[in-house]
Amino acid sequence: MAKQNIVITGGPSTGKTSIINNLEEQGYFCFPEFIRSITKEAKQNDDSIEMVSNPIVSVSDPYNFNIQLLNGRIDQYKSTLADNLDIVFYDRGIPDVLAYMVFFNQTYDNTFIKACTDHVYEQIFLLPPWKQIYTSDSERYESFDQAQEIYHHLLEIYTNFGYNCIEVPLGTVAERSNFILDTIDL
Repeated sequence: MAKQNIVITGGPSTGKTSIINNLEEQGYFCFPEFIRSITKEAKQNDDSIEMVSNPIVSVSDPYNFNIQLLNGRIDQYKSTLADNLDIVFYDRGIPDVLAYMVFFNQTYDNTFIKACTDHVYEQIFLLPPWKQIYTSDSERYESFDQAQEIYHHLLEIYTNFGYNCIEVPLGTVAERSNFILDTIDL
């Protein structure tokens, strides 16, 4: 079987991390959401103007923050190239960076586009907004309405890069994880 790099994405608070954790518990190799680590770092370094919104727009240098995020996701992608893993799951993919930049009215250059075209995923699973499970926390600043808007930007960006996003139906974590596993070629 050829290696499959599979992204699980969606707006904030759609259940991505719960699904990633469930897949990891089942023995699959999964990368966590990278932005949480650099968000914490930005807070610790007091790089934030005032963290009242997503760190992408709160830090003193949003472009540099996005480059860090992009490079972190590229490093995740590259780190398994030589491994004998058949399936790798990612909590968000490289194109997510662009979708958030569009959401925050930030421009991106060819560096970001090239990163998306040079690092291709085999499948994209997109989780829709789900009001019943939506919560905010110390690293999640968007409202539910903003989460819906982000979902549409994610769908648009991934589609623009030629991906056919597979929407994961609402359900329990196990049901959603099983949907993903049943959909990919194991």
